Amino acid sequence: MSEEEQKVYTLAEVATHKTAESAWIVIHNKVYDITKFLEEHPGGEEVLLDTVGGHATERFEDIGHSNDARELQKTFQIGVIAPTDEEDDLMNSAVFEEPPPPETPFLQKFLVPIIIGIIFYILYNLMFG
Repeated sequence: MSEEEQKVYTLAEVATHKTAESAWIVIHNKVYDITKFLEEHPGGEEVLLDTVGGHATERFEDIGHSNDARELQKTFQIGVIAPTDEEDDLMNSAVFEEPPPPETPFLQKFLVPIIIGIIFYILYNLMFG
């Protein structure tokens, strides 16, 4: 399905398809009709029914789907989500960067180990000194 011929759906339209009889899902701002796939899903129908009718990118990516699953996914695409309803998702970017770890405060970095060392020194001298 080329970019020009993809049907555009609003999130409100997708939300009306959240049953086993009509199950639509949005992953990476693409709309999929997964109704026929519900019974075939290796994780069970219930897993998918928990996410139908809206955005499911994060849950899809958290599972770690195989390349085969991603290829199969393409066969169920029926369109794209309207630009006003697009999900801002970092998974779409070329580089997904982890946030830097928080800076360790001075007291934890230096003072706490020094105090622990002094306590051990005193205890050692009391026991063996």
